[in-house]
Amino acid sequence: MLLCGLAVLGTLVLIVYELVLRSGPSWHAFGFKFFTGRDWDPVNEKFGALPFIYGTLISSFLALIIAVPLSIGVAVFTTEMCPPVFRAPLSFFVELLAAIPSVVYGLWAIFVLVPILSNYVEPFLARTLGWTGFFDGPAYGISMLAAGIILAVMIIPIISSITREVLMVVPQHQREAALALGATRWEMIRLGVLRNARAELWAESSWVGRALGETNGGDDGDRKSSGDCEIVVCAGIYHGECVGE
Repeated sequence: MLLCGLAVLGTLVLIVYELVLRSGPSWHAFGFKFFTGRDWDPVNEKFGALPFIYGTLISSFLALIIAVPLSIGVAVFTTEMCPPVFRAPLSFFVELLAAIPSVVYGLWAIFVLVPILSNYVEPFLARTLGWTGFFDGPAYGISMLAAGIILAVMIIPIISSITREVLMVVPQHQREAALALGATRWEMIRLGVLRNARAELWAESSWVGRALGETNGGDDGDRKSSGDCEIVVCAGIYHGECVGE
């Protein structure tokens, strides 16, 4: 078991070492301004990653806002409220979403989600919440909202699975004690289960890592200047420009 733990730690160290080693030319050529620059001009060899970092963080933040409540709700239902006969099939179908390739999600977004957003959702948001400044402008459908929804669907399986495992290890006597004191089922879940599991739930930083790792779609307009392109997308699209190909 010790060797297994050391192997995981060693793998992490090797990943960090490889990232630092391979990013050396970028650090020497551009320095820290690579992360703060906004211009992407291959002709003059000026590269700034700030718009891409911004796009990654915003799309991941939207995905977490959508996915975390849904995932916790699914986990609570499957562990505390779902009839036993439906518990295993429901968990299986939720986790089956993780087996769908990312390109399938992207195609579904282009041909199904984007038309719905551009024709119905975004015009409604512009009429009702346009005063906030977040939903003004033309409704193209291909936006950060679409990227956030797709990422939310992609990370729901892993978050719900982790949350379900955390809720299942809460001692059963916590539930029984809450019910014995006259608590309703919802009060038992809220006080006896979620409260005891909140530390573990907050500690699951893989939520954020999963969202950041799945940022592979959802751009709007000019990816080089609009600030809404994710790092994973732009790393593949503009790699040739960075290395002079």
